[in-house]
Amino acid sequence: MGVDGSEPSKHALRWALFLARTCGAEIEAVTAWTFPTLAGATPNWPDGWDPAADAATVLHDTVVETLGERPGAPVRETVVEGGAAHALLDIGAGSRVLVVGSRGHGGFTGLLLGSVSAACTEHATGAVLVVHGDTPPPP
Repeated sequence: MGVDGSEPSKHALRWALFLARTCGAEIEAVTAWTFPTLAGATPNWPDGWDPAADAATVLHDTVVETLGERPGAPVRETVVEGGAAHALLDIGAGSRVLVVGSRGHGGFTGLLLGSVSAACTEHATGAVLVVHGDTPPPP
């Protein structure tokens, strides 16, 4: 399941926990990162900056904030370099279900999926749950 610290990913994480508890499964929470690109500019990153460590911090903090210290199902945190859709499709291959949040914007645009969720529904080899809005999972 994809985690980027956003509210949609937190809602998706809650649904992943519901499914994991129901099925007796493990959650693999995945954060993907890439170096920011600046068109025509040479990047000047701060000395000692570690984007993978930053991504791991965002992932861990989001999991703990959303699910608590003891969520009631095993949670594995995975950080990978690369695009989110590609990472989720690779890591999620063979899983029971891939859970992603939707980044829809409401109105007509809200009818559309975000690029990551759209890629996952298009290319996943198994079931995909796209969580829209803040509807909580069943108790």
